[in-house]
Amino acid sequence: MKEFLKIEDLCKVYGKHENMVTALDHVSLNIEKGDFTAIIGASGSGKSTLLHAIAGVDVPTSGKIYLDGQDVYAQSSEKLAIFRRRQVGLIYQFHNLIPTLNVVENITLPVLMDRRKVNRERLEELLELLGLQDRRTHLPNQLSGGQQQRVAIGRALMNAPQVCLADEPTGSLDSRNGQEIIRLLKESHRKYRQSLVIVTHDENIALQADRIIGIADGKVVRDERQVARL
Repeated sequence: MKEFLKIEDLCKVYGKHENMVTALDHVSLNIEKGDFTAIIGASGSGKSTLLHAIAGVDVPTSGKIYLDGQDVYAQSSEKLAIFRRRQVGLIYQFHNLIPTLNVVENITLPVLMDRRKVNRERLEELLELLGLQDRRTHLPNQLSGGQQQRVAIGRALMNAPQVCLADEPTGSLDSRNGQEIIRLLKESHRKYRQSLVIVTHDENIALQADRIIGIADGKVVRDERQVARL
């Protein structure tokens, strides 16, 4: 497979002097195109900081991130914002939907922010994939937690990003809805052949990935590729 995501000597430090906290400590790793990668670790280990740095939303203190050969943080702030909308699909634990927008409006928001025409075929495909066809005009407060997370997934995938990044996507859901969200993420990963990176503390979710990367105290302490599953 082609090397797709390259992280070189990445550091992220918050605060100064006695208040300084090192969230990422010289992290280096490569992720291949099309891989499903799970990043695991305890709370405060640095796994979410790593994901947000990859997504272009948390600027590293030092080090480099390359996505498909592009130096993510060498871009201007304007181009970085476009990069985040078009090249990366980011899914948070809490859905972050706009409460005054309905399902379709929330899903298509990244396209509309770029003043581009909505691909209706892709929209309908996503609504079908996510089981939201009969919820298209509903507002977020008219949806269950699982349905809101499906909308968040649709929004992340609407621009056909090269990589989908999910930060504890089942953390606010019960077990049944959580399993369904992981199933949908895996299905979209196969269907659209994009790279999928999930941050989780759940070993059962991690075991479904092609590769597990363990983070502790801002360092990579585990990196193993799973045996191919039938």
